[in-house]
Amino acid sequence: MTTLMLFTLLGEVGLLLYGIKLAGEGLQKAVGAKIRGILFSLTKNRLMAVVVGAVTTVLLQSSSATSVMLIGFVSSGLMALPQTIGVILGADIGTTVTVQLLSLNIYNYAIIVVGVGAALMFHGKAEIKNIGQGVLGFAFVFMAIGLMSETVSPLKNNELFRELLLSLQESPFLVLVLSAAFTTLVHSSAATIGIALAFSLQGLITLQGSIPIIFGANIGTCATAFLSSIGASIEARQVAFAHVMFKVIGVAVFYPFMGSLAGIVANSATDIPRQIANAHTFFNIAITVIFLPVAGPMAKLIQKLVPGKEVEGRFSTKYLDERVLSSPSLALGQATREAIRMADIVQEMFKNSIEVFKKDDAELAKRLEERDDDVDLLDREIKLYLTRLSQESMEETQSKRQIQIISFINDMENIGDIIDRNLMELAKKKISMGLSFSKDGLNEICHLHQEVLENFDLAISALAGGDEELARKLIRHKAGIGEMERELKQAHIQRLHMGFKESIDTSAIHLDVLTNLKRINSHICNVAYTMLAGK
Repeated sequence: MTTLMLFTLLGEVGLLLYGIKLAGEGLQKAVGAKIRGILFSLTKNRLMAVVVGAVTTVLLQSSSATSVMLIGFVSSGLMALPQTIGVILGADIGTTVTVQLLSLNIYNYAIIVVGVGAALMFHGKAEIKNIGQGVLGFAFVFMAIGLMSETVSPLKNNELFRELLLSLQESPFLVLVLSAAFTTLVHSSAATIGIALAFSLQGLITLQGSIPIIFGANIGTCATAFLSSIGASIEARQVAFAHVMFKVIGVAVFYPFMGSLAGIVANSATDIPRQIANAHTFFNIAITVIFLPVAGPMAKLIQKLVPGKEVEGRFSTKYLDERVLSSPSLALGQATREAIRMADIVQEMFKNSIEVFKKDDAELAKRLEERDDDVDLLDREIKLYLTRLSQESMEETQSKRQIQIISFINDMENIGDIIDRNLMELAKKKISMGLSFSKDGLNEICHLHQEVLENFDLAISALAGGDEELARKLIRHKAGIGEMERELKQAHIQRLHMGFKESIDTSAIHLDVLTNLKRINSHICNVAYTMLAGK
């Protein structure tokens, strides 16, 4: 193999990888925002879960993206691990569809597909443009397969190269390991098998010699997800471990029978590229047939092998997955989950803050102040994540969602600061001076606190569901809170005029608490203004 041929082949592999990436990005933009709901709603039945997993992976062109959504659903309790097993197995079948397309004799017409994709991309409608990007990506993949086949064509007459390939085929385990390593490196089993298809077009590789490559590619494609799950949540580790376990066990079962598998697959098509694609599909269907009936027991085994007890450690983010930064719709979904997690922490701080005033609990005040450090960490990490996401091309609606999330976490961070630096300081002052609110005064503060807490629930629900009606309801409530705060201040002043000792002693603290509760409510309501901007 000459130096020129080597660099040409590397360039063609680069085109192949770029085409897969471009196709995935285009299809994810077109359907990514809708696919989460479909994935969750149609996975109650095991067989349906397999179908949904396969279709989702074909549309997203990424089994990793499918896994990330599964992790999110399991983490939130919306799906159980046994449900995800069907989707994981279906996702593995979905990855074989791309290879089936590559095995067709489409590369001779790749330039026509380029023209179709480019024409669609010039269309005015965003969804059509995204589909066009996906078509263009596949065109580049088909073109790369054809070019690689032409590049390696001279090698079929090179005796030294043929002897090298023959010696490799006599060491199937080495080929399997090299295939797994390469797939892990390029993050694509389709790319690895695509290269094998290109070599097979020139008769440089046999069906028998391709099966270890297929096995290695299947292990390598889940190795990336497994490595990225290290140090992640329990759910992430369990889903990733399930993926790896199915592949490894499947390879271990079929490895001794590679000859028999090749004999069966050889009858499925006449040309070797189609046989290689079919072997890849048959292997993943076989894994599904083996493991789907025992999904429940397998889930229990996985939960035992990956225990469900979180390891105590430094507080960190839970949902910000870097693997989906190239897919804005999925990444925004993960950022929303982290933002809601942040809001839940702030809401819990706010809920407990009233207990500090009612019970003079200095220890609780200290814990709430420490909790604000966790809020600050999430604020920084979510903003960093979204900043990295902004480097990718986004739809107008996705850009608006990005702004909504950033605005929301800004307000959550401000609320955390108000609780930490204002309310808790007032509470500690009250405790240190041995003061008590009047009975009516405390009841009024508790009443306003409860009203603001209810608005907090509305704000979180509005953001999570993108519910504009809840946003409008929140704005209507804001005026009521403002009026209530003024009335309660007036009631306190009346008690001062009546000479109540508790009201006189705690007057400054009392009025400041009411003001800060109103400030918190204003930050809560800001989510509504951001959501309704331009409406």
